[in-house]
Amino acid sequence: MKMDSELLLSPAIFLAEEEEADMSDWNLPLAFMKKRHSEKIEGSKALAQSWRMKDRMKTVSVALVLCLNVGVDPPDVVKTSPCARLECWIDPLSMSPQKALETIGANLQKQYENWQPRARYKQSLDPTVDEVKKLCTSLRRNAKEERVLFHYNGHGVPRPTVNGEIWVFNKNYTQYIPLSVYDLQTWMGSPSIFVYDCSNAGIIVKSFKQFALQREQELEVAAINPNHPLAQMPLPPSMKNCIQLAACEASELLPMNPDLPADLFTSCLTTPIKIALRWFCMQKSAKLVPGVTLDLIEKIPGRLNDRRTPLGELNWIFTAITDTIAWNVLPRDLFQKLFRQDLLVASLFRNFLLAERIMRSYNCTPVSSPRLPPTYMHAMWQAWDLAVDICLSQLPTIIEEGTAFRHSPFFAEQLTAFQVWLTMGVENRNPPEQLPIVLQVLLSQVHRLRALDLLGRFLDLGPWAVSLALSVGIFPYVLKLLQSSARELRPLLVFIWAKILAVDSSCQADLVKDNGHKYFLSVLADPYMPAEHRTMAVFILAVIVNSYTTGQEACLQGNLIAICLEQLSDPHPLLRQWVAVCLGRIWQNFDSARWCGVRDSAHEKLYSLLSDPIPEVRCAAVFALGTFVGNSAERTDHSTTIDHNVAMMLAQLINDGSPVVRKELVVALSHLVVQYESNFCTVALQFMEEEKNYAVPSTANTLEPGNLTPVRDSPAIPRLRSVNSYTNIRAATTARNLNKSLQNLNLNEEGGPVAFSPGNLSTSSSASSTLGSPDNDEYILSFETIDKMRRVSSYSSLNSLIGVSFNSVYTQIWRVLLHLAADPFPEVSDLAMKVLNSIAYKATMNARPQRILDSGSLTQSAPASPTSKGAHIHQAGGSPPMPSASSSSLTNEVPKPPTRGGEQPPTRPPYTPTLGGQAPHSHQFPRTRKMFDKGPSGSEQAGDDADDPGGHKAYMNANLSTGLCDWSAKYFAQPVMKIPEEHDVESQVRKEREWRFLRNARVRKQSQRITQRGVTRLDDQIFINRNPGVPSVVKFHPFNPCIAVADKDSICFWDWEKAERLDYFYNGNPRYTRITAMEYLNGHDYSLLLTATDDGALRIWKNFADQRNPEMVTAWQGLSDMLPTTRGLARRVSIYLDRSKGQGGAGMVVDWEQETGLLMTSGDVRVIRIWDTEREMKVQDIPTGADSCVTSLSCDSQRSLIAAGLGDGSVRLYDRRMGANECRVMTYREHSSWVVKAHLQKQTDGKVISVSVDGDVRFFELRSPDSVNVLQTVKGLTALDIHPQANLFACGSMNQFIAVYNSNGDVISNIKYYDGFMGQRIGAISCLAFHPYWPHLAVGSNDYYMSIYSAEKRLR
Repeated sequence: MKMDSELLLSPAIFLAEEEEADMSDWNLPLAFMKKRHSEKIEGSKALAQSWRMKDRMKTVSVALVLCLNVGVDPPDVVKTSPCARLECWIDPLSMSPQKALETIGANLQKQYENWQPRARYKQSLDPTVDEVKKLCTSLRRNAKEERVLFHYNGHGVPRPTVNGEIWVFNKNYTQYIPLSVYDLQTWMGSPSIFVYDCSNAGIIVKSFKQFALQREQELEVAAINPNHPLAQMPLPPSMKNCIQLAACEASELLPMNPDLPADLFTSCLTTPIKIALRWFCMQKSAKLVPGVTLDLIEKIPGRLNDRRTPLGELNWIFTAITDTIAWNVLPRDLFQKLFRQDLLVASLFRNFLLAERIMRSYNCTPVSSPRLPPTYMHAMWQAWDLAVDICLSQLPTIIEEGTAFRHSPFFAEQLTAFQVWLTMGVENRNPPEQLPIVLQVLLSQVHRLRALDLLGRFLDLGPWAVSLALSVGIFPYVLKLLQSSARELRPLLVFIWAKILAVDSSCQADLVKDNGHKYFLSVLADPYMPAEHRTMAVFILAVIVNSYTTGQEACLQGNLIAICLEQLSDPHPLLRQWVAVCLGRIWQNFDSARWCGVRDSAHEKLYSLLSDPIPEVRCAAVFALGTFVGNSAERTDHSTTIDHNVAMMLAQLINDGSPVVRKELVVALSHLVVQYESNFCTVALQFMEEEKNYAVPSTANTLEPGNLTPVRDSPAIPRLRSVNSYTNIRAATTARNLNKSLQNLNLNEEGGPVAFSPGNLSTSSSASSTLGSPDNDEYILSFETIDKMRRVSSYSSLNSLIGVSFNSVYTQIWRVLLHLAADPFPEVSDLAMKVLNSIAYKATMNARPQRILDSGSLTQSAPASPTSKGAHIHQAGGSPPMPSASSSSLTNEVPKPPTRGGEQPPTRPPYTPTLGGQAPHSHQFPRTRKMFDKGPSGSEQAGDDADDPGGHKAYMNANLSTGLCDWSAKYFAQPVMKIPEEHDVESQVRKEREWRFLRNARVRKQSQRITQRGVTRLDDQIFINRNPGVPSVVKFHPFNPCIAVADKDSICFWDWEKAERLDYFYNGNPRYTRITAMEYLNGHDYSLLLTATDDGALRIWKNFADQRNPEMVTAWQGLSDMLPTTRGLARRVSIYLDRSKGQGGAGMVVDWEQETGLLMTSGDVRVIRIWDTEREMKVQDIPTGADSCVTSLSCDSQRSLIAAGLGDGSVRLYDRRMGANECRVMTYREHSSWVVKAHLQKQTDGKVISVSVDGDVRFFELRSPDSVNVLQTVKGLTALDIHPQANLFACGSMNQFIAVYNSNGDVISNIKYYDGFMGQRIGAISCLAFHPYWPHLAVGSNDYYMSIYSAEKRLR
């Protein structure tokens, strides 16, 4: 509380009230803060999956070479007495030497067969060099590329030599013969594994490496110089893939302790449990387990491979522990290679960890190559000792009394440890040690459910966890479990598989191969399954059928389409979304699925989702219908009819409120365009011809006062496309100066204004009006041309020109695309421009191939288009206008916009074709893709090539996808169970929010104190600055000291306390439109700025005024029928004249209700349209019932009322709960002229206050038809605002002054001059606004100045 009391400069009495005010902020909904607004819509970067074994291997052949020479000890080892004797658990002196040798060999083979029963074993007992050679070469020959094992026991021969030799015998055993490891390498080849059980074994490992290196060098020499003698010899095999295990270091002898076997190393590698138990009994600690002797150990009941018996359970625990130690200690790739690639190698290495532990206790250090980090001290060995202890302590009673065996608590305890890791989690820490054990536990039915649950919780931590689990080797286990019929496993398995496939979709093939898809089909079809599990099942199926024909066929046979169609109307939105995506993917380029859909009338069932309240669901439905019409199979009349129906249904989404839906719509329509390319080419040509012949009735040479730029300055200000590039102008110069400089250029150097189309700059083709100049870096159809086509087609008599086909589906869809190309959201218009341009390109190519393809004529005609001028005047599609030498004198600080990938600088020499005679406009498409499979090489074959759609389809298809499905799939890869950050009381997001809400409460409290005392004057100028453009709308931020000032097409942000400019950026609206309204959304929390322009477009911005680049969150066409076609002169001067006649334009007016998330919009239309920002769709159209425009809107959510002021002087009141015909509940007709403002007070008995251009202010009680009070203010009113708290209203006049009145109609201030600098007279007032809380009044005037006035200082 300490912080609060410092922040709130108020006595304690107010605190209770304060907390309450605070709560109201917490309860307000936030608009446009969903993931689709804050994230880029794209899939996650695919993680490089290293878990799949690229090369699984088998050890297929084993050479067992035993040099024991029983009864004769080698000369260089002095043995103790007594000494270790046992070889393979057999005492060689207990039988005749030859028999002993054979028995030991047979035993060794049996011990190895426990680990790899299928290999071919060959024994070589006391061999000669030749026998070893014959054995090794034959094994390698049979093994081909697989692995061979060479086991060497050298207990009966001298120790290895430093020269790299091991010893064998001569034929009659009279001498020891050296065998070079180099030769051994040659015979064995690669891949191989070598086990050396002899003293000083480390020497062999060293020599082996030296020889391997020598071989590599020889190979290199031979490769460089083919004449070298080495190159003539057969190539020595590379030894890179060889593994070695040696019993001890180069200087160590094997232990001779008589209690141990002589081949201790071999025993550890091949009979680990037996030797581990013996070793356990030999430790001092074994005395704590009474009654356990070495003899008893021999009698442990059970089989190694039966996990229910004591011996089997110990073996299982041992496997789990050694696997876990290896996974935790080894680098990932080494672990994969040694422990997951080859069953025998994995077993030997697990047992090698035991050898290291046991032999180190006798001062022997086993060696391996590749080297392993030391593992003998790992904490998991203690868990092993405990498990052995628990098992052995039961032995006496089991053997003597036959009591039942109690299973070890080891696995349950390890799962608990894993659970603790999961619950006590911090983000960045080491992975849980128990992961490999969880894997082992999946084998046991007892713990399976719990293990799957914990595994699911682990995978939920994110993609990194999925990658870890896959690298441990979880995949085959969970794949196998899909064959289980246990219902209780279903939710867990579905969850786990959704997580795996969200990270690595390549598993689709494994699932189909093992019939795994049937499991998920049955889950999806099960009505008793909760919706979230069915959602995951359908997501998994959507991955299985994604661009994978085998999966599509399997799921089609599994009846996926019918199952999905039944669930389209499920109340769970995520399920509806994925069901639609799944349908869209199963019939994508798979015709039999499409016809199956047609038979089930799938397309008609999907139509209902096109009006779904959730934008992502609408998207998914559009995607599904898009792939439905996008199949490239043969067309019948039936399928064409269906395509047309789908197309017309999709066209209705043209004004959907969500840009993600409209982007998906463009892609869906582009599939249709590809299918019916020739029809669209015809339509395109007709539109182009029409556009060329039609003079737009634009206000061609009217100038806007205060902005001497021709209204249709066609190429001068391009459509600034990528949202980030909007901001390039900010802080440097105004769009306007640039505009002017380019315009002057345009007029001076070309002698008078040019016709509307940028096509005049090009003379290279007879279709010039649409082809644009070759210098145009982006498109054939510029934005201007498309925009003109769109407007032409909406009011021209195209019918008579084009004939019957005018209203065909193709024409309608072309118009829809034209409309989308002018979409306020750049990504939507970009996509639509791509589609239109690729068709325009095809159309012009096909229409005049000879003319266009003749590269000679192109090169000659290119200079005719002005190069240095044209380059930047005519940049129809890029970034903000670029300064050139001629314009930089006017604007000194224009930043150079970053050139986009592959774009050349704007002033470049005339274009000349680079490749022979390549198609002339292909340089206008992204340079990454070749347009045609084979570029037309000359004019004679141009015709055929242009018709060949192969390359062209590729251009459109490959470029057009929205990434929405991949982006939605990220949901399954991200944590689902974690508390979202905003609900976590300790998170930074939450703390920032708390801080903002305390600030809001403080502003409300302090401003209320001032307004309650009464404001008697309001003329203290607290801020003045020159705005970059003429202010047309101003808006105070409710709680920050920040004010937004809009001019015609840009927005400037000022900090009015510090008097500094925070930001200035371009709103992106087309040239002939202007910003007419602004609102702050979520002003109480994370503010967004909404701008409305008079063509009906709404744009929403974030990250403004905080040193980051402003970004467009969303944009849509709020009012569709406000096409600004024949609007007369620019308004600011004529407002007074127009409004007195009740004509002219109000632009677009909006009012925002934060508590309901509704946005009311109206303007030069006959309806009030209500948008629900939560659903991003239109919820209601209220007819105004008047013939004039709406000039002002004010709503009250408590009473569901909307008050509207109209251009004819009437003020109308609507109740939005009632039907369209009876919702107008009151009309007041007392004003005789244009209503400047109608304000509905928010209290329960609030009145309507309205003011007209003539200055009469009228107060209406809602229930009485006549005004209850009238005040007369200034004449020639241009702007007015009413303070919601302080009962003040301010009027701005044409006649350059501002008057502020209180509620009794008394003038409390009259402002005519600016403070300071010679007290200059105020300009004509263009806009003004009160702060919603403080007694501050912001005023913008036609002389570019923006000032703020406030009550006297002593009050503040």
